[in-house]
Amino acid sequence: MATAKSAKSLYLQVLAGVVIGVLLGHFAPQLAVKMQPFGDAFIKLVRMIIAPIVFVTVVVGIAKLSDAKEVGRIGLKAIIYFEVMTTLAMFIGLIVAHVLQPGAGLNIDPATLDGKSVSQYANAPHQDVVQFLLNIIPNTIVDAFAKGEILQVLLFAVLFGLGLSRMGDRGKTVVHVLDEAGGALFGVIAIIMRLAPLGAFGAMAFAIGRYGIGTLTQLGFLMLCFYLTCIVFIFAAMGAVAGIMGLNILKILRFVKEEFLIVLGTSSSEAAMPTLMEKLEALGCGQSLVGLTVPLGYAFNLDGSSIYFTMAIAFIAQALNIPLSWEDYLLILAVLLLTSKGAATVTGGGFITLAATLATLNGKVPVAGMVLILGIDRFMSEARAITNLFGNTVATLFVAWWEGTLDIERARRMLNDPGSIGAPGA
Repeated sequence: MATAKSAKSLYLQVLAGVVIGVLLGHFAPQLAVKMQPFGDAFIKLVRMIIAPIVFVTVVVGIAKLSDAKEVGRIGLKAIIYFEVMTTLAMFIGLIVAHVLQPGAGLNIDPATLDGKSVSQYANAPHQDVVQFLLNIIPNTIVDAFAKGEILQVLLFAVLFGLGLSRMGDRGKTVVHVLDEAGGALFGVIAIIMRLAPLGAFGAMAFAIGRYGIGTLTQLGFLMLCFYLTCIVFIFAAMGAVAGIMGLNILKILRFVKEEFLIVLGTSSSEAAMPTLMEKLEALGCGQSLVGLTVPLGYAFNLDGSSIYFTMAIAFIAQALNIPLSWEDYLLILAVLLLTSKGAATVTGGGFITLAATLATLNGKVPVAGMVLILGIDRFMSEARAITNLFGNTVATLFVAWWEGTLDIERARRMLNDPGSIGAPGA
């Protein structure tokens, strides 16, 4: 785990990378666009290490458990929490969009829409729930690691960990080797994170250079509503959950500030996943619980994405002067509870989910209406990813608290003094 001094240094370096990227994108857009490989390379480096870290963490954690039922109980509690919070996020998004009416007044004729730019999402095959569940089972073990399918790796890790736990003393050697390998993998992450400032710079420079500063103000009211809704959800809903545990949401957010900046720069919550897992263990969450809950959360606990889906659909309907009843809104909620999970791990999953949901409204809201938000989707993705990051942080702490395994005093000490990470006895 990084010391407080190095963590602060990384924080400042990533912040500098983001600022320099914005400035370069604004003043030298053609050059800035060429910086994209830096951002792409950093994200690829992180994704390269995620699957083995998840595998080692989960296997070692489960193998050390004496009761296999504990694994199932933790997973069930995590899923219940995820469903409650994502449903609440969708409902809040609908209420805000219905009350503030961000799309009202645009008066766009649906006949004038050009759906070519979103046809790749509208025509993309969407996974239903059965297909999604079947896809969790890999064709082969190697295939799961080769493609980086985290849920597939997680399934195999759980089974392998359970198998080792049943071997008793005979499996201790394998567990020890994997435990040591885990330490080496986190060492690799420490090396990769030194490139985080460069990755944040490249991703931000490309975004501003390609789409322009003006894009940040295009359809600004929708973006403002979305960002404010995410902020309210973080401090109200997640804050309430933190309060139940006796923890302070502001201190939790401060604790993951480095991960926040990495996600802000790259628009990918996955980029912060390995270090987030390490920090949650430092807060007093068990290794096996972290290894199960965090990867599951990246597929099922998408609070920011849930807010985005409902607000985007309401905005499109308002912009096209298509009235939606509360029955329509309830149908949207019911559909999204399924479609948002099915597309969670698919490239372009956000737009695929929107297309699949709009298609269930019997043509009431045209799928081509997604073109209205295509231009600002890139900039809304930061808020989605950041909210998802915070949501998975609070979710893991809550599941550990619900299990009765969260060391509250340790968590409070760490949150009050982040510099104690890595200190002797911490």
